[in-house]
Amino acid sequence: MEARPVQHTRIRTGTPGDGVPAHFRRVVSFTPRGGRLNDVQRRAWEAHAPAWYLDVDGVGTTLDPVALFGRDAPLVVEIGSGMGESTAAMAKARPEANILAIEVYRPGVAQTFHHLARAGVDNVRVLRADAVQVLTELVRPGSLAEIWLFFPDPWPKTRHIKRRLVSAEFAELAASRLRRGGLLRMATDWEPYALQMLAVLGGVKSLRNVHPGWAPRPAFRPRTRFERRGLSAGREINDLEFVRR
Repeated sequence: MEARPVQHTRIRTGTPGDGVPAHFRRVVSFTPRGGRLNDVQRRAWEAHAPAWYLDVDGVGTTLDPVALFGRDAPLVVEIGSGMGESTAAMAKARPEANILAIEVYRPGVAQTFHHLARAGVDNVRVLRADAVQVLTELVRPGSLAEIWLFFPDPWPKTRHIKRRLVSAEFAELAASRLRRGGLLRMATDWEPYALQMLAVLGGVKSLRNVHPGWAPRPAFRPRTRFERRGLSAGREINDLEFVRR
């Protein structure tokens, strides 16, 4: 995850009819961020946004992958695609999948278009929105082949831990959107957050750890800028892979 968006929370009450437990605390994690585009990003936006860019208002009430991608293929959601270099590489390595990349930083969205065009891939759509809102309101329960959350903001300060995206509520939500056999993949270079992820996902009854502890790095995932930075600082990279029962 290459952008560091501002976080806030909002709680909605009531009983949702979308497969999420009634006690679920609706956390809205991100506020869309603007930002001025450089020349490369501006050209990429002008050339590719009509085909690859989505916003919440344009999606409708429920995500229709066939309409968005023009084909019926396994749907993968990547949360926090950042500047998109790794997104493009993963899309090229996974041509069989439709990849919905969710990002809030406008220059990151535009830069993603640039990387997608350079990689020559067309199986990615970039949605500028809050990922929790997308999963809650737009994604049908049991419809996703995979969810990727690679290097989310670790919020390392103790007073900020509550801002971390991976909570028990988020894990339940993510699990509810996966189809049976679907995979929830995460990675972080911040050990306390890795341990929190492991504990949280291990507490979801509908999920099972594919490995006895940490997972190997998926072959399709390149080493990201944040991963290289973590390795240079002497931090270990921890991957997780959980399957929907």
